[in-house]
Amino acid sequence: QVQLVESGGGLVQAGGSLRLSCAASGRIFSIRAMGWYRQAPGKQRELVARIISSTTNYADSVKGRFTISRDNAKNTVYLQMNSLKPEDTAVYYCNVATTSGSNTWGQGTQVTVSS
Repeated sequence: QVQLVESGGGLVQAGGSLRLSCAASGRIFSIRAMGWYRQAPGKQRELVARIISSTTNYADSVKGRFTISRDNAKNTVYLQMNSLKPEDTAVYYCNVATTSGSNTWGQGTQVTVSS
Protein backbone atom coordinates (compact mmCIF):
# COMPACT_ATOMS: atom_id res chain seq x y z
CA GLN A 1 0.00 0.00 0.00
CA VAL A 2 0.90 3.64 -0.46
CA GLN A 3 0.31 6.26 2.21
CA LEU A 4 -0.03 9.96 1.38
CA VAL A 5 0.39 13.08 3.49
CA GLU A 6 -0.70 16.39 2.02
CA SER A 7 0.20 19.89 3.10
CA GLY A 8 0.13 23.46 1.86
CA GLY A 9 -3.49 24.51 1.63
CA GLY A 10 -4.83 27.73 3.10
CA LEU A 11 -6.52 31.06 2.50
CA VAL A 12 -5.19 33.42 -0.15
CA GLN A 13 -6.46 36.46 -1.98
CA ALA A 14 -7.29 36.32 -5.66
CA GLY A 15 -4.14 36.61 -7.73
CA GLY A 16 -2.04 34.99 -5.05
CA SER A 17 -0.12 31.72 -5.00
CA LEU A 18 0.00 28.53 -3.00
CA ARG A 19 2.03 25.35 -3.27
CA LEU A 20 0.60 21.99 -2.29
CA SER A 21 2.79 19.04 -1.39
CA CYS A 22 2.00 15.35 -1.20
CA ALA A 23 4.56 12.95 0.25
CA ALA A 24 4.20 9.26 -0.50
CA SER A 25 5.47 6.35 1.57
CA GLY A 26 5.05 2.61 1.55
CA ARG A 27 5.08 0.70 -1.75
CA ILE A 28 6.39 3.69 -3.67
CA PHE A 29 8.17 1.53 -6.24
CA SER A 30 4.75 0.61 -7.60
CA ILE A 31 3.65 4.20 -8.27
CA ARG A 32 2.65 4.76 -11.90
CA ALA A 33 0.99 8.18 -11.76
CA MET A 34 0.58 11.00 -9.26
CA GLY A 35 -1.97 13.72 -9.48
CA TRP A 36 -4.15 16.34 -7.88
CA TYR A 37 -7.93 16.47 -7.91
CA ARG A 38 -10.29 18.97 -6.35
CA GLN A 39 -13.85 19.04 -5.17
CA ALA A 40 -15.82 22.22 -4.63
CA PRO A 41 -19.03 22.27 -2.56
CA GLY A 42 -21.89 20.75 -4.52
CA LYS A 43 -19.65 19.66 -7.37
CA GLN A 44 -18.03 16.43 -8.46
CA ARG A 45 -14.38 15.73 -7.86
CA GLU A 46 -12.36 16.73 -10.92
CA LEU A 47 -8.84 16.20 -12.17
CA VAL A 48 -6.62 19.25 -11.81
CA ALA A 49 -3.24 17.91 -12.94
CA ARG A 50 -1.47 14.61 -13.28
CA ILE A 51 2.08 13.46 -13.94
CA ILE A 52 3.13 10.10 -15.35
CA SER A 53 6.91 9.80 -15.64
CA SER A 54 7.71 13.22 -17.14
CA THR A 55 4.41 13.65 -18.95
CA THR A 56 1.94 16.11 -17.46
CA ASN A 57 -1.64 16.98 -18.23
CA TYR A 58 -3.87 19.70 -16.84
CA ALA A 59 -7.49 20.67 -16.69
CA ASP A 60 -8.21 23.45 -19.15
CA SER A 61 -9.27 25.72 -16.30
CA VAL A 62 -5.79 25.70 -14.74
CA LYS A 63 -3.50 25.58 -17.78
CA GLY A 64 -0.91 28.33 -17.64
CA ARG A 65 -1.54 28.96 -13.94
CA PHE A 66 -0.80 25.66 -12.19
CA THR A 67 2.30 23.49 -12.47
CA ILE A 68 2.63 19.92 -11.27
CA SER A 69 6.04 18.50 -10.51
CA ARG A 70 7.51 15.44 -8.87
CA ASP A 71 10.62 14.95 -6.78
CA ASN A 72 11.44 11.27 -7.06
CA ALA A 73 14.16 11.46 -4.42
CA LYS A 74 11.62 12.70 -1.89
CA ASN A 75 8.67 10.70 -3.30
CA THR A 76 6.74 13.93 -3.31
CA VAL A 77 4.46 15.59 -5.84
CA TYR A 78 3.84 19.32 -5.82
CA LEU A 79 1.20 21.58 -7.24
CA GLN A 80 2.29 25.18 -7.68
CA MET A 81 -0.79 27.33 -8.05
CA ASN A 82 -0.39 30.88 -9.32
CA SER A 83 -2.89 33.57 -10.27
CA LEU A 84 -5.48 31.91 -8.08
CA LYS A 85 -9.14 32.71 -8.66
CA PRO A 86 -12.14 32.39 -6.33
CA GLU A 87 -13.38 29.53 -8.51
CA ASP A 88 -10.26 27.55 -7.54
CA THR A 89 -11.68 27.27 -4.03
CA ALA A 90 -12.06 23.59 -3.20
CA VAL A 91 -10.67 20.70 -1.22
CA TYR A 92 -7.63 19.43 -3.08
CA TYR A 93 -6.79 15.74 -2.98
CA CYS A 94 -3.58 14.02 -3.91
CA ASN A 95 -3.98 10.76 -5.81
CA VAL A 96 -1.54 7.98 -6.57
CA ALA A 97 -2.14 5.18 -9.03
CA THR A 98 0.01 2.07 -8.87
CA THR A 99 1.06 -0.44 -11.47
CA SER A 100 -1.34 -2.93 -9.92
CA GLY A 101 -4.26 -0.66 -10.71
CA SER A 102 -5.02 0.57 -7.21
CA ASN A 103 -5.69 4.18 -6.31
CA THR A 104 -4.81 5.92 -3.04
CA TRP A 105 -6.19 9.27 -1.94
CA GLY A 106 -4.73 11.83 0.42
CA GLN A 107 -6.77 13.28 3.26
CA GLY A 108 -7.50 16.49 1.35
CA THR A 109 -6.41 20.05 1.98
CA GLN A 110 -8.64 23.11 1.80
CA VAL A 111 -7.77 25.90 -0.59
CA THR A 112 -9.83 29.07 -0.25
CA VAL A 113 -9.38 32.02 -2.58
CA SER A 114 -11.03 35.25 -1.54
CA SER A 115 -12.11 37.90 -4.02
